[in-house]
Amino acid sequence: MLIHKTKLRVYYEDTDKMGVVYYGNYPRYYEIGRTELIRSLGVSYKEMEDSGIMLPASSLKVNYIKSAYYDDLLTIVTIVDKIPQVKFPIRTEIYNEQGELINEGETVLAFFDRNTGKPCRAPKYFVEKIAGYFKP
Repeated sequence: MLIHKTKLRVYYEDTDKMGVVYYGNYPRYYEIGRTELIRSLGVSYKEMEDSGIMLPASSLKVNYIKSAYYDDLLTIVTIVDKIPQVKFPIRTEIYNEQGELINEGETVLAFFDRNTGKPCRAPKYFVEKIAGYFKP
């Protein structure tokens, strides 16, 4: 299992008039977490795209548990439970400063070959980097 944590401050622009994080921002927070997870492996989305691999989202599930507020420091926990093949499911948990789980969800990405426009297997170099986090 691969787990990565990213800290994120809630900015005023992320909130509504009551200072509560607007619900539509959580998928963006998920993306920030998974981008940093991939970067922590020594790879970037940009490098994958430059090599012809795209990672569009095929599904998104979000569970809102508690609100986050302006100026909160959130911890985005990004979790990969299995080595990706063509699909790349990623779970996300978001915690407030008190350590309370406030949001959870799952995004499923799919590896796509930019040239053919069709699904493809995860690049070997990417699978090798993730595989090191899983026990045989």
